[in-house]
Amino acid sequence: MGFHVFDTFVKSKNGHVIHFDIITDKNDLDKAISFGKEWLKSIGENEAEITTKECRFCHTQSISDEIEIEVMTNGYFIAKMEGCPK
Repeated sequence: MGFHVFDTFVKSKNGHVIHFDIITDKNDLDKAISFGKEWLKSIGENEAEITTKECRFCHTQSISDEIEIEVMTNGYFIAKMEGCPK
């Protein structure tokens, strides 16, 4: 099964860039943005702007079983890249 990756760059409240991928089983940009907003809120960055400018479809790929379980449970998985909290 192919999973869809949305490459995302947002500016944090203190000005640094947060780069992360949103991985989901649906190729739906609006849904990916919604998932990104949910995650940003969970890390205290609910004011970060995330639109089609900051979040774009990147590619489709296979994923590990652990990530697939999280996608099937929560609807998405966040792959932290740069500037993300630990």
